[in-house]
Amino acid sequence: MKTRTPRPEGVLLPLRVQPRASRDEIVGWQNGALRVRVTAPPVDGAANAAISALLAGALRVPPSSISVVRGTRGRDKLVSIAGLDEATVKSRLPRLVPGSQTAQAGTGDRSRVASISGHPRLTPASRTPRQ
Repeated sequence: MKTRTPRPEGVLLPLRVQPRASRDEIVGWQNGALRVRVTAPPVDGAANAAISALLAGALRVPPSSISVVRGTRGRDKLVSIAGLDEATVKSRLPRLVPGSQTAQAGTGDRSRVASISGHPRLTPASRTPRQ
C-alpha cells in the first residue's frame, strides 16, 4: 500500500490526527497513515493550523506550503505538501518512515514494554506478586 502519492506540485500524505493531546508530536506510521498528536482542540480549524505548523517544522518548509486536501473536519486527513517529493520527505523524517535504517534500529532498543494502560511501571515484569 502506498502511503504517499507523488505529484508534480508536491506529495499527498495521509494523516491520523489526535487533537487535544498532551503535546504536539509526530508519533509514527500506523496502518498506512502518519500518526500526529496536537494540543489544539478541533474547533474553528485550530487543530488543522497546529498540524500545518508541526509538519512545517519537521519537514523544514513554510506552513503555507502545507494544506489539508481532504478531512478538514475529521481525524483522518489527506495533506498536500507543496515543493517536496517523496525522497525529500523520507530524508527529513528518517525515523518515521517504515523500512529506513534508523527506524529499524530504533525498534529494538526498548527495554520496557508498556502495559495496556501505557504506564511503564505497570508491566508484568515490574510487578511483584503479593505474599
